[in-house]
Amino acid sequence: MPARRTALSATAVFLISTLALAGCSGAKKSSTDGAASSGAPAAAGDLGTSPLQNPDGTKPGLAPLTSPEDQKAGRDIIGKVATAANGSKDGYDRNEFGPAWTDNVDGVPFGHNSCDTRNDLLARDGKSLERKDGSNCVVTAMTIYDPYTGKTVQWTKQQATKIQIDHVMPLSYDWQMGASKWDKAKRVQIANDPLNLIPADGSQNASKGDSGPASWLPANTAIRCSYAVRFAQVSLKYQLPVTEADKKAMLQQCGG
Repeated sequence: MPARRTALSATAVFLISTLALAGCSGAKKSSTDGAASSGAPAAAGDLGTSPLQNPDGTKPGLAPLTSPEDQKAGRDIIGKVATAANGSKDGYDRNEFGPAWTDNVDGVPFGHNSCDTRNDLLARDGKSLERKDGSNCVVTAMTIYDPYTGKTVQWTKQQATKIQIDHVMPLSYDWQMGASKWDKAKRVQIANDPLNLIPADGSQNASKGDSGPASWLPANTAIRCSYAVRFAQVSLKYQLPVTEADKKAMLQQCGG
C-alpha cells in the first residue's frame, strides 16, 4: 500500500493540481487509451459529490473531503462502524451475489429501471454520454472522472475494461464479514447498490481485489478520506462489521 500522506498534504496536492488547470476548459482529459494516454487531473468542477451529501449513492462521483469540519464528520460516521474478526471465505462465489449487474434487484436505487447496473453507474458518473443506437441504456462513449487516480478518461466501449465498476466494500469481504449468512436477495442488493459502486480505473480495481482499507487505498491520496467514509456508509447500511485494522486505517484517512 502506498505511504499515506497527511490530510493537509493531500489537500495541498489537490489544490496545486487544480490551480495548474485553471486556464483549461472543464472538459475531461484522456485515459490510457490510444495516442492520448497520459491522463490529467480533472478540473475542480468535475470532482463529483461529497459522500456526506450522497448517502444513497445516486449522485455522481466521489469528491474529496478536505476541510477539518468535513473530515470530522467523516470520522463520526466511521466511528459508528462495528468491528469483528475476518470470517471464512469457504463457500464464496460471485454467483452467490446474483448475476453480474442485474437490473432485477429490489430495494436499491436504479433497480427495475430497464437498464443494467453497470450502465446505470456509467451514466451516473459519466459526462457527454453516447449511447448505442436505439438504446436508452447502453453507454458506448463518455468522459468520466476517476476518483481513484484523480484523472479523467475519454472512454469508449471498445476499451471497456479501462473503466471498471468497483465494489467499495468487496463482495468477498462482505461474505467473510457476514453476508454468507444472508439470503440471496440481500446479497443481490449489496452487489448492485449504487452506494457500494464506483466506476474507476481498471488497474486500480484489479490491484484492490477483496482488500479492506488497511491493505488497499486508492492511489489518489486526496480521495482516501472520502473512500473510507463511503466504505463506512456501506458497512452501516448493511450492518456488516469491518476488521479492527480496517477501522483504524479508515479513521486515519480522515485525520483520526
